[in-house]
Amino acid sequence: MSRIGKKPVEIPAGVKVNLRGSEIEVSGTKGTLKRELPPRVKVEMTDGTITVSPADNGREARALHGLTRTLINNMVKGVTNGYTKVLEISGVGYRADVKGDTLHLSLGYSHPIEFKLPKGIEASVDKKNRITLTGVDNEMLGMAAAKIRDFRRCEPYKGKGIKYADEVVRRKVGKTGVK
Repeated sequence: MSRIGKKPVEIPAGVKVNLRGSEIEVSGTKGTLKRELPPRVKVEMTDGTITVSPADNGREARALHGLTRTLINNMVKGVTNGYTKVLEISGVGYRADVKGDTLHLSLGYSHPIEFKLPKGIEASVDKKNRITLTGVDNEMLGMAAAKIRDFRRCEPYKGKGIKYADEVVRRKVGKTGVK
């Protein structure tokens, strides 16, 4: 059995959890999240905690046990605190700007890149080179950050491109020029 799956998910004050069949809905101060639960996992709610257990002893049920518990825990954390990802842009002339729900990027291409932010994800830019993404859904936030990063990944020679704030880019030594 999964060690993470055994732990109950604590429901803080101000969070409402609605469990209907194979669907869970979590709502809090930051917003509301819904998710379809796999049929091989049993989810029970008692006294402010949610417990997850496999429905049978099959391989798939055991694999989904810990995953389901973590997804539910992420939903509860998201509607209470929210999630944040920070991206940094480095390079001469590289910059970002937010207009409405669209992120405008200048990354050295012949054209500017316009990225429409998914519903529920907000972006802010400070100093033209630091993008802060915030949202309730951890999965959607990670996907949006990964798509933005893929427009121009950080290269190892000069370190130009987009990287996560906590990411370390391993730098390579270029040509020496000795004949």
